[in-house]
This record gives sequence, C-alpha cells and structure tokens, in this order.
Amino acid sequence: MSFLRYKLTQLHARLDEQIRTELTRRAPDTFRLLRLKWLRLQVKDRLHAMAWQPQAA
Repeated sequence: MSFLRYKLTQLHARLDEQIRTELTRRAPDTFRLLRLKWLRLQVKDRLHAMAWQPQAA
C-alpha cells in the first residue's frame, strides 16, 4: 500500500468519525455535515481512481 493511499484511508476514517459525531449532537450543523460528506466522497473517489491505476514497479 502506498503512503498516499494509506493517508487517504486514514482521512476517510477520520471524516467518517466526524460525521458520526456531528450526527449525535442534539442539533447537528447541516452545512458542516454537507461539507464533511462532500470531502469524504472526494477522498473515496480519489481512492477508487487510484485502485484502477497501474502500479509502478
């Protein structure tokens, strides 16, 4: 696993945790949730694109 893929995986997990934390609040911030979900999707798309790239030897 490349270092970049590892860091993106960690970022995705951290964003997941922040989303779960925000959802447990009494009055979740809708705009913060939208931003966190958008960022998580961007990371997921980047990871997916990396999975389909040929690996350098």
